[in-house]
Amino acid sequence: MNKRIDPEFFHRDVLDAAPDLVGKILVHRLPDGTELRERIAEVEAYRGEEDKGCHAAKGRTKRTELLYGESGIIYVYLCYGMHWLMNVITGEKDQPQGLLLRAGVRFDGPAKLTKNMMIDGSFNGVDLRDCEEIWFEDDGFRPDIRTAPRVGIDYAGEYWKDVEWRFIGSEE
Repeated sequence: MNKRIDPEFFHRDVLDAAPDLVGKILVHRLPDGTELRERIAEVEAYRGEEDKGCHAAKGRTKRTELLYGESGIIYVYLCYGMHWLMNVITGEKDQPQGLLLRAGVRFDGPAKLTKNMMIDGSFNGVDLRDCEEIWFEDDGFRPDIRTAPRVGIDYAGEYWKDVEWRFIGSEE
């Protein structure tokens, strides 16, 4: 039986939450009651202003304000002016951290995942604590996890682009 993940799951350091989110199921309930479901296969961790790959590396801005907020809040942003990417805020307030949903089992890539799950900018700022439209579930599946460097952040410099904060689950 699937159990809805308590939003407190995200109230911890991103490097602890990230590997644990791999294997969980993202659920999006559409207005007609249809539920879109996808198992999370890969996530990336972004941690603090010191992390040159994190949006918060340049400090607080209108765009990054959610990163400094409460854990369990969805942070969705537009990438390259055309792709919505979904993150979940983790950790303590005022310590910007987020988990990028990098891939699902069926949808490889963060843009394919959000497109197929019908997630767009309207989800930016949604609180998972009381949302009946989108949530995560745990059905007990625990994949083996491997790490790798994050993708697409060459601008962050050698250390930050090479740090292994991408968490990838084994196939079911």
